[in-house]
Amino acid sequence: MNASTGRRRRTVRDWIVDFTIFLLAVGFGLALAVEFPDPPHGEGSPYTAVDLPLWLSATEQVIALAACVGLWWRRRWPVELAVVLVLLSAVLTLVSGAMLIALFSLAVHRPPKVSLSVLVLAVGATSVHAIVRPDPYSPFLVDFLLGVAILGAVTGWGLTVHHRRRLVESLRDRAVHAETEARLRAEQAQHQVRESIAREIHDVLGHRLSLLSVLAGALEYRPDTPPEQVARSAKVIRESAHQALQDLREVIGVLRAPVGELPQPTMADLPQLVAEADDVGARVELSQEHEEPVPDRVGRTAYRIVQEALTNARKHAPGADTRVRVVGGPGEGITVDVVNDAAATPPDGSAAGDGAGQGLVGLAERVSLASGRLEHGPTDAGGWRLSAWLPWAS
Repeated sequence: MNASTGRRRRTVRDWIVDFTIFLLAVGFGLALAVEFPDPPHGEGSPYTAVDLPLWLSATEQVIALAACVGLWWRRRWPVELAVVLVLLSAVLTLVSGAMLIALFSLAVHRPPKVSLSVLVLAVGATSVHAIVRPDPYSPFLVDFLLGVAILGAVTGWGLTVHHRRRLVESLRDRAVHAETEARLRAEQAQHQVRESIAREIHDVLGHRLSLLSVLAGALEYRPDTPPEQVARSAKVIRESAHQALQDLREVIGVLRAPVGELPQPTMADLPQLVAEADDVGARVELSQEHEEPVPDRVGRTAYRIVQEALTNARKHAPGADTRVRVVGGPGEGITVDVVNDAAATPPDGSAAGDGAGQGLVGLAERVSLASGRLEHGPTDAGGWRLSAWLPWAS
């Protein structure tokens, strides 16, 4: 596209096509200029050829050559060029080739309404030409009908190319639109995966930070703790802090540029989770009665349920014993029960009130997405019970 004129630059293909069309128009004109020696019906026949004066014949050849040269600008002015050549074809035979090419180009580059209007004008010009320049070798009606048939065929061919190009452009636009929608859907899915992974790691990070808080509080308020217990707690604090940093790096990495699913915990990691919670000081008992292997999605959700329940137990019932029971199998689903006793010591008010209720809301949403059920509430003994059921296809 030329920035100064707003016109498209002529490509190498355009030059080749234009030169070929120019040669075709010239060749068609030369073929029409060939004179046959004798009319088929002899002298006195009504179909005798009309001899043109030399000056008029030379003028017609010059105009025909100019018409062939004008085809180089048929893309810029298709309507004007076609109308001028149609009018000239009414009296000049040699411009017929250029006129047919102009009609074809008009049908290709302009709407059908325009090309059909010029076609009607061309039919009228053909009737005038059959009267003014009769063919000595065929009757008027045959000459006229043959000209109309040629005009109709050329225009129809051009309309076919026009509609085909419109169809290809429409399919290309639809393909671009579909590709854009697919890219947007992929970006949306990737964004959802990023949020899901970040949410998973956030839960892990919250669990580890709650461990650190409980252990640090125990060391602060129990200065008479035996050295081996202090060393044991310090080890857990160090490991949890290290894991918390790793989790934080993973969250930041996921939010910046997700490169794929990060490894997520499964049912096989549940014993380690319970062991970490048991190291805090409150006894946690785990009972697993389910078939193996557990589907990844079910196991991951069950792990998050137990993790959130243990975190809440440490916040709201510090020092209370907790029992975790996981049972189920294919077809019947899997049930996760976490029950903790009443708090051995009053919970810290700031810790208990920080984000109270948000963990259960998020847990209920997670279970709902897994098409499961979640129940929770206080027990008769003053503790708390959380129970969830997750589907497990057979």
